[in-house]
Amino acid sequence: MATLRLGDLLISKGLLGKEQLMVAIAKQAITGTLLGETLIKLGFVSSMEMGQVLAEQAGIEFIDLSRYPISEEALQLVPRETAEATGFFPLDIRDGVLSIGMTNPNNIHAIDIATRLSGKAPKAYMVDSETFYEMLEKAYFFLKHPIHQSIEAIINDLKKGASVSGTMISSLTEFLIMDGIRRNTSDIHITPEQETLDVFCRVDGVLQYIYCLPKSVHSGVISRIKILSNLDIAEQRLPQGGSFTFPFMNKVYEIRVSVIPTIYGENLVMRVLSGSRALLSMVGLGFDEQDTKRLRQLFSKPHGMIMVAGPTGSGKTTTLYSALREINIIEKNVLTVEDPVEYKLSMVKQTQVSSKSGYDFALAGKSFMRQDPDAMLIGEIRDEETARIAIRASITGHLVLSTIHTNDSATVIPRLIDLDVDRFLLSSALLAVVAQRLIRKICSNCKKEHIYVAGELAEMGFPEVEGKTMTIYKGEGCRACNHTGYIGRTVIGEILIVTEEIKELVYAGGAVNAIRDSAVKDGMKTMRQNGMKKAMEGITTFEEVLRVVG
Repeated sequence: MATLRLGDLLISKGLLGKEQLMVAIAKQAITGTLLGETLIKLGFVSSMEMGQVLAEQAGIEFIDLSRYPISEEALQLVPRETAEATGFFPLDIRDGVLSIGMTNPNNIHAIDIATRLSGKAPKAYMVDSETFYEMLEKAYFFLKHPIHQSIEAIINDLKKGASVSGTMISSLTEFLIMDGIRRNTSDIHITPEQETLDVFCRVDGVLQYIYCLPKSVHSGVISRIKILSNLDIAEQRLPQGGSFTFPFMNKVYEIRVSVIPTIYGENLVMRVLSGSRALLSMVGLGFDEQDTKRLRQLFSKPHGMIMVAGPTGSGKTTTLYSALREINIIEKNVLTVEDPVEYKLSMVKQTQVSSKSGYDFALAGKSFMRQDPDAMLIGEIRDEETARIAIRASITGHLVLSTIHTNDSATVIPRLIDLDVDRFLLSSALLAVVAQRLIRKICSNCKKEHIYVAGELAEMGFPEVEGKTMTIYKGEGCRACNHTGYIGRTVIGEILIVTEEIKELVYAGGAVNAIRDSAVKDGMKTMRQNGMKKAMEGITTFEEVLRVVG
């Protein structure tokens, strides 16, 4: 059987359209880059999807390099220059066999070099090119510069009576940010206590206790971050907020800073935004097959408003951008306004709010109407004006996608009404609400079968699954998952489709419970039900479902 060419293979997998392939070939003719690279740059296919397709074509197992427990022994065996020049990543070494990740499945040279270095034929995996270069930089940097050891050395010096200097504070602050990036943290918390300064990192949505620092560095670290963020270092009685950029390993991270006064001094939280993240397909989000099909049908609608609901950090923007990939951006004019732009997508006109210039979601929404749009993404509905503009756009022939902060799908409707939108217009405009949360996945490295004693699941609050035949797993905790038993996250959600009955309930001011009951009657699976299904499938645990949705 003849091997399909890359473009045809991606089309056959449903990852690429024929028009997109034609555009990519036209761009390739001008730029001279490889077709695969062109498709990734255009955002038609993600780097990870490309890697998975090439792996399947070559019959090699694909791994997500950013989530693989890379061993220092393997890194020390292979010099960085060799790994980069040869195009393979040293992953692990067990019983003398080196495991390697390659971006090219036909890289015979990598197999030869790995065999020569370890003395045995390596075990080869496929990895995507984007993550390969990012992790190559990251892994060898932290091997050469063990940041956590540098922080511990400063702590030990202070314990021995070393004086706090400006140089020490500057280094410590930089090390704490670098260490947060090393741990893939979304937020770094610097929390003062009576005698100590505690450092926490939020990883996969959960806070982890990282360091206990002497209280003597508190004022210095806070002042240093305030200076970087252009905040008032003399003001310690009022909350302040700002941001700064942190260039590190060929990337520029945006660090958003929030400071509040507490009884033990100022508490500081830094949100770490990487500026570039892997773009997921609708299938890759984590919704089950039936819900993915429903989402695809919704996002193919020519007009109306679709809301994605959930708290901060629940993956709302990721879902919206996956939706944009379902829209034919060659035939349709798509505009976005975000705070900040988290994904860069070619042929989509992306803008970013700016408080300094007065460019906000409402102004963008108004301006977009004069840009001949087919679809628009409004990053968040925060106020009455933005809500009214979004609804007006959706009932005049445009598809409007946006996010809102609510606990579940049904409560989005009273939240929008609370923003003083017209009930009749809302009932006419709203197509659907997707409410979601991110839930941690069991670490595949330390995953073990777990048996609950009789009545334990019912006592936890899951009587509906008690006694059912299923294989349940838990993570024991290992180096790869920082001994938490979990690594990575997936989505659980509920899709409320606005039927004629729900439209009438919205217009008549129906209760939230009546709206929810109507949606469930029409086939909506709740977030809790989705979570339980994932626990029964061995993707997550019942304890994690309880933590996220109760």
